[in-house]
Amino acid sequence: MSHVHNEAAAGKSFEVRRVSGRIGAEIRGVALSPQLDAETIGFIRKALLEHKVIFFRGQSQLDDAGQEAFAKLLGSPVAHPTVPIKQGTDYVLELNSQHGGRADSWHTDVTFVDAYPEASILRAVVVPEAGGDTVWANTATAYTNLPEPLRNLVDGLWAVHSNEYDYAAYRNSPSVSPEAERRYREVFVSTLYETEHPLVRVHPETGERTLVLGHFVKRILGLSSADSAQLFAQLQRHVTSLENTVRWRWEAGDVVIWDNRATQHYAVNDYGDQHRVVRRVTIAGDVPVGIDGRRSVTRTKIAHAPQPQSESAAASEQDQATA
Repeated sequence: MSHVHNEAAAGKSFEVRRVSGRIGAEIRGVALSPQLDAETIGFIRKALLEHKVIFFRGQSQLDDAGQEAFAKLLGSPVAHPTVPIKQGTDYVLELNSQHGGRADSWHTDVTFVDAYPEASILRAVVVPEAGGDTVWANTATAYTNLPEPLRNLVDGLWAVHSNEYDYAAYRNSPSVSPEAERRYREVFVSTLYETEHPLVRVHPETGERTLVLGHFVKRILGLSSADSAQLFAQLQRHVTSLENTVRWRWEAGDVVIWDNRATQHYAVNDYGDQHRVVRRVTIAGDVPVGIDGRRSVTRTKIAHAPQPQSESAAASEQDQATA
């Protein structure tokens, strides 16, 4: 059976090339822009729901403003709730390896809030000569392929998610001082969130059941710390099994869009001191609904006053703002 098929929209022919068996497809024949017509956007949305993550090569025509304007065709862009946006933009979150932007842990974006993003649009600006791939996992097929007793268990469980876990910290970057790392963490938790989500949500568009996990999970409600940690690790192994994943080797100008309601992802930190810059715009999501109809809820939202910083920390932040 072929992994390539063509679809037509707005009088154009687009090639859809599946990248792996359970998740991911490369879309060819589309130049992303704010001027795309409604039929083409509908085609992109349909492909996204089916394949969970879609890849577009050679989109160097997009700059920050173009990426933001294109995102508005897919939904309502939102800025990160705690990390400052890139200077001169409205919504762009920049992950720059020279400032510690290495999201090298499995996660679904921003699950520490109730209505976490529906989708993310990531654009590669600078890529290493080798390394720096990103891997995505399908949380719908992860649920479907759980053994039935385990599915029955997780159907009724809920977990607390919190941004106390800092996925974009300055860690693993020897060029960044401990003081700058501390300051970045303070920014990331400048507002502390704790949100309760069902372990299994019903996808609002496809009706699929998807696992809501990733490294923002603090604990599973109703379980001891030890049981919570063991069950979390077991479920994560199912999510991130190789059969359930797709890996993308970036080229500058690539754009990747993923359904944040049905995936986790991991940025592979194997490129040493090579430079890597990617820029992300996220689309606003809705509050998850569990199998029993209950909705996620944010229990804690605490804003912390900024702490005084030294000149060196201030300079480090200025470096990041102008990168």
